[in-house]
Amino acid sequence: MPQTFRYETLFHVFLNTCEKHADRAAFIYRADGQEFQVSYRKFFEDVLLLTRAFAEKHIRKGTRVLLLSDNRYGWIVTDMALMALGAVSVPRGSEVPSQELDFIMRHSGCEFLICETDELLKKHQEVIDQLPDLKIRFIIASEKRHKFLRPVYAYQDLLEDRTITDEDVAWFKGLADQLGRDDLVTLVYTSGTTGTPKGVQLLHRNLLYQVEELPKLINLTHEDRWLSILPTWHIFERAVEYIAIAAGSCTVYSSLKTFSDDLTRYRPTLVASVPRLWESLYTKVNNALEKQSPSKARLFLGLVAVSARYRRCARELRGHLPRFAPVPLPVRIWRKLAALGNCALLWPLYRLAQRKLSLVQEKFGGRLRIAISGGGALPPYLDQWLDAIGIRIANAYGMTECAPGIAGRGLHCEIFGTLGPPFPGTEIRIVDEDGNEVPPGREGEVQVRGPQVMPGYYNNDEENRKSFTEDGFFNTGDLGKLTLGGELVLTGRSKEIIVLASGENIDPTNIEATITMLPFVSDAVLVGQDQKGLGALIVPDREKLKEFVASKISKVLSETEDFLHDKRVVERIRQEINRLLQPKRGFKPYEKLRNISFLEDEFKVGEELTNTLKKKRHVIERKYQDLVKRLLK
Repeated sequence: MPQTFRYETLFHVFLNTCEKHADRAAFIYRADGQEFQVSYRKFFEDVLLLTRAFAEKHIRKGTRVLLLSDNRYGWIVTDMALMALGAVSVPRGSEVPSQELDFIMRHSGCEFLICETDELLKKHQEVIDQLPDLKIRFIIASEKRHKFLRPVYAYQDLLEDRTITDEDVAWFKGLADQLGRDDLVTLVYTSGTTGTPKGVQLLHRNLLYQVEELPKLINLTHEDRWLSILPTWHIFERAVEYIAIAAGSCTVYSSLKTFSDDLTRYRPTLVASVPRLWESLYTKVNNALEKQSPSKARLFLGLVAVSARYRRCARELRGHLPRFAPVPLPVRIWRKLAALGNCALLWPLYRLAQRKLSLVQEKFGGRLRIAISGGGALPPYLDQWLDAIGIRIANAYGMTECAPGIAGRGLHCEIFGTLGPPFPGTEIRIVDEDGNEVPPGREGEVQVRGPQVMPGYYNNDEENRKSFTEDGFFNTGDLGKLTLGGELVLTGRSKEIIVLASGENIDPTNIEATITMLPFVSDAVLVGQDQKGLGALIVPDREKLKEFVASKISKVLSETEDFLHDKRVVERIRQEINRLLQPKRGFKPYEKLRNISFLEDEFKVGEELTNTLKKKRHVIERKYQDLVKRLLK
């Protein structure tokens, strides 16, 4: 059934909100030690002025523009200005390696480049100068004037004339007439299994689906305030900002450095985050208590345990725990009676725990009614901890190719320990290796079909053939299973992309190929899904490794039977690998290894390897799951 939308495009959403909520705060941000509050009226004017400047430089509908910038108010103004003209934004963060930037600009056909700073432009100057189709460079936050250094323009020069006439407003609003919901909004490049980035094409209708459906799941209104911490060019944060604009709510730009203070300063009602952020806060709270008083720390942990136990029993009574298979009536009755008894016993302690744990909630501003966690599965212990202290988490599932939301545990889903049901209008099915749909409770690959799913990767027929089924389902590459009620639980990944807890996507193939360049490495598997950093399981060539140890570390060590587990050997090999994973080779800072471990056995065909000698990544990770946990703890 086709999706019907209230708005034609995201630009129509923007125009409607700026008119309806003109005097309300749209954004709050800090720059040069000062705080700025931007109303929707001012937001409208800023976007109009930049749109006018872009039009004068001949940016038109369909023009590809690379937007190279991290979080700032100027990013969303730029995004909306490009959208108004029907131009296609190609966003990337400041950490992108020059060679990847070169590929993206050439592959996408970018004619214009927008850089955050002069320094960022200078960093990539060598690559940029070799792009024959690049016409103009713009600088968002320039410390110098570029008026006479064409084709480089600073925003401060483009926007000197802030005069806005009635004709300007009529022209600007009239731009909406040339836009349609099937127009391309953006090309977001994500890592591919071959090491080459893939351009995800997202249309207005893909993103409008999120804007129309997701606010209902969190009861979003114009009274809400968001605290923004994620990279804006990531589709998760970008979609959240579109949703916030549609509702007329306010977004406060924060940073990793100021996040904790901003929670109490701005008292947000909503936060969009990744698991890494919650892990950091979890550690910070526990470390602070331990330093303050070990006895208080133990009391706090005890209260959390009581709260978690009580809430689990209460969910058992209400039928809010995931069920993967029918449970006989006598067993259900017994479980509920046991849960009732536990609730009765724990009730006094639970009430005490709630009073004490409310102090922790004040650390989150005291008004936080829901936190959305995406970009990777939230670890069960963290999900349980946040629930125990009274923070409502919307544990969500999505990916860039789906703009990004697929499923989520919103305010209307009470089944804890899951990612919730698919969003309205979205179909999810679980299939086996032969593509046959499996019943609830059985693991398989997650496939999705819905209005949010991209039309395909840009100029990449091979990936498109692999990614879509004949009946239009997208192969997510994730492994999971459904509950009897239709809620989704992820169990692993069948594709090779690793998503860190920070939300960064990493293609392991190039890193693994680089590691195996070392003569003493027979094979390597990168691990780190939903973790803070990467690790590697390494199958060594024992004789060559023994030679390396003898020549570079210690001949005595090489003669011991257990030299593979010696800390000095492991650390030295890790250092050798990280020397190869340098930015000059195209690797990003977060792609270095935090730890490694040598495996005793080689990979075998039919077990860890397919008949064509491809690694079964999810099989290897499952076989060595305890080792992986120790490796990345």
